[in-house]
Amino acid sequence: MIQAALGRSGELILTGFGVSLLSFLMIRLIPGDAVQLMLGANAAVTPAAMAVLRHQLGLDQPFVVQYAHWLGHALRGDFGVSLATGQPVLSEIGAAAGVTAELTFLGLLLAIVLAVPLGCAMATIRAPLPGLAIRLASIAGLTVPPFWLGIMALYAVAALAPRFPAIGWVSFGRDPAGNLARVALPVAAIALPATAALARILRASLQEALAQDYVRTARAKGLSEWAVLVRHGLRNALLPFTTAAGILAGYLFGGSVVVEQVFALPGLGRLMVGAIAERDYALVQAAILLATLVFLVVNACVDLLYTALDPRLRA
Repeated sequence: MIQAALGRSGELILTGFGVSLLSFLMIRLIPGDAVQLMLGANAAVTPAAMAVLRHQLGLDQPFVVQYAHWLGHALRGDFGVSLATGQPVLSEIGAAAGVTAELTFLGLLLAIVLAVPLGCAMATIRAPLPGLAIRLASIAGLTVPPFWLGIMALYAVAALAPRFPAIGWVSFGRDPAGNLARVALPVAAIALPATAALARILRASLQEALAQDYVRTARAKGLSEWAVLVRHGLRNALLPFTTAAGILAGYLFGGSVVVEQVFALPGLGRLMVGAIAERDYALVQAAILLATLVFLVVNACVDLLYTALDPRLRA
């Protein structure tokens, strides 16, 4: 386990370095000038004023010098200040990341709660019509994008319950009931596609587990189908399910951009969209790097958990 943890740590460092370099380069390839956006379209803005501001921001230095300067400060936990607001980057990301983290956690929790019984039903139901209906529902869940579900949910709420607080944000500490009401629709929008993916993975692994010899032996001993399913089938089928859930957690955290836009939630995705439009280099670079690191750390933890759960991988 220690050797595996050290190996994953080395991979995290190398991947994080590559992501920081790519994000630093890509944001500067976006058409537009951050200095021009900051000064606006005022006729009094002269090339000399733009040159002064560009020098103050260090944007007139070579790319390598800019990257080395930014990386050195980032390693010390200093990601600079936002070019648009002048506020520290970490404080803005911290406020937005809490919204995205809540959506991710609740969405993944709901997906797991729904996927386990749905996957078990898909693996065990032999009746043609119910089995076909469940499979079609899972396929629809995989193909329908979350933003479309969100838009349809908003239309339905506007027609059926216009007083329901479907848009906007309030923190859980300030108003717990209002917070849960406002995140209910976006959580459902991101959870349903994840539910379909997890249910299909659980069905495949559960069918494979139920076809093993030890399951037939358990049935021959007189165990009920419920006991066989839970004690022998589901216990072994949860290993790949756990890995898939961990990977989905990273994707949900980084992929909630459109859903946050639909429901006007001040999350990390909405913050990054605004920062890209304003060419806010420091904010975009830090947000991309931190979101990627969250994804990598979650997947590394899942790999270590998988190793701990499966003794064969420790041999």
